[in-house]
Amino acid sequence: MVIPKQWRGGSLRFVSVPGIVLLVSAPGFAATYLTVEQAQQVIFPGQNFTAVALILSEENQKALETQYGLPVHSVKQKIWRTEQGGFFIIDKVIGKHELITYAVGINPDGSIRQVEVMDYREAYGDAIRQKRWRRQFIGKTAASSLELDADIKNISGATLSCRHVTEGVKRIMSLYELVLKK
Repeated sequence: MVIPKQWRGGSLRFVSVPGIVLLVSAPGFAATYLTVEQAQQVIFPGQNFTAVALILSEENQKALETQYGLPVHSVKQKIWRTEQGGFFIIDKVIGKHELITYAVGINPDGSIRQVEVMDYREAYGDAIRQKRWRRQFIGKTAASSLELDADIKNISGATLSCRHVTEGVKRIMSLYELVLKK
């Protein structure tokens, strides 16, 4: 079969069934909005960052899972400390089918400074990138409930993205309380 040049490398794929050729379009909605460095400067403008090497111990993993009721997705965390004592943490959660990469800035007092969506790969639901939705996290702490439909409002059509990012932020704040605060 000859594939037209304009279709090579795109999101169009051929599916062959004996005697039939179907042209199937795969979603191509992945977008990178911020690099690590850009997200750091958006959340903590003008500050310098020092990487924090943190690999969660079994004890900390169990504490997060039992005490806070949160699953641990990765024992190795991407964390930076700011020169003024804040933290910048990158995490990934599943949206509906694809990963969402986001960053959370934590102030020196343990409150959320800002949440930024860095990569969004789903075909829809990217309304979580709206500043209005992300602003709901500002000022929350590990003691906040951080529950969707309680203190964090849902966005119709982006329910799973909202739910999973909210749970991820709660996990990050629990990690802060359990490990980083000390």
